Amino acid sequence: MSSRGLALACPAKNVVVYRNGDPFFRGRKFVVNQRHFLTFEAFLNEVTRSIHAPLAVRNLYTPKHGHRVAELADLQDGCQYVAAGFEKFKRLDYLNHGRKELRGTSKSNGVQTCAVPPWKPNTAVRQQKPTHLTIHVFRNGDLLSPPFQLIISKGTLWQWDTLLALLTEKADLCSGAVNRLCRLDGTLVSSGEELVNGSYYVAVGTEEYKKLPYMELLVPSVCRTLWNGVQANHKALSKGKGMTTVLKMRSTE
Repeated sequence: MSSRGLALACPAKNVVVYRNGDPFFRGRKFVVNQRHFLTFEAFLNEVTRSIHAPLAVRNLYTPKHGHRVAELADLQDGCQYVAAGFEKFKRLDYLNHGRKELRGTSKSNGVQTCAVPPWKPNTAVRQQKPTHLTIHVFRNGDLLSPPFQLIISKGTLWQWDTLLALLTEKADLCSGAVNRLCRLDGTLVSSGEELVNGSYYVAVGTEEYKKLPYMELLVPSVCRTLWNGVQANHKALSKGKGMTTVLKMRSTE
């Protein structure tokens, strides 16, 4: 069959993909056709990159019933899907982007009414905590490579082994897998809740931590100034607390 005949037989499909277990991710639109994606695996790789998935996407599910999609031909034009790695499908109301009906609400004649008094603000929405945290990571003993940025979902923060596996993929250390994550002074980070948004760390393998002037040599002065602000605010506002998001750094990329 000619390429023209193939294009007519397989029209482009517009789909929206959500992140598994993330009720606040609004979804990413994709145009699927054989000109861009020859295989299902190629499409999954593009989904991994585009939605900033913490781990490689290996499965797609329907958002309501969790039915697994096995190949490109199974995708339906105008439909939504949930991207996951090897973990189980998590049932959430993906299509409403995390909005949940308040307790005490009811529907009458198709109009939703709320039992919350109109003078009382909905503080639950206003006080929602960020669902992602961004850190910058140096490679232990490497003064030639700049730090890489890592965006970590809230769910991954509580799974330390998963976080180390993600660091291993990104760091690509000469010594092998990332076994430890250290602060710039060499102190060990032992759990995700100790991480501070916008801060810098060092990925370490089986070797000893190497105390080197990573910041001075590999980070521009404007970023060092912002980072010092992160450190100052963290010490002043979150001493003794767990996971904090003291200051959002502007991306320099």
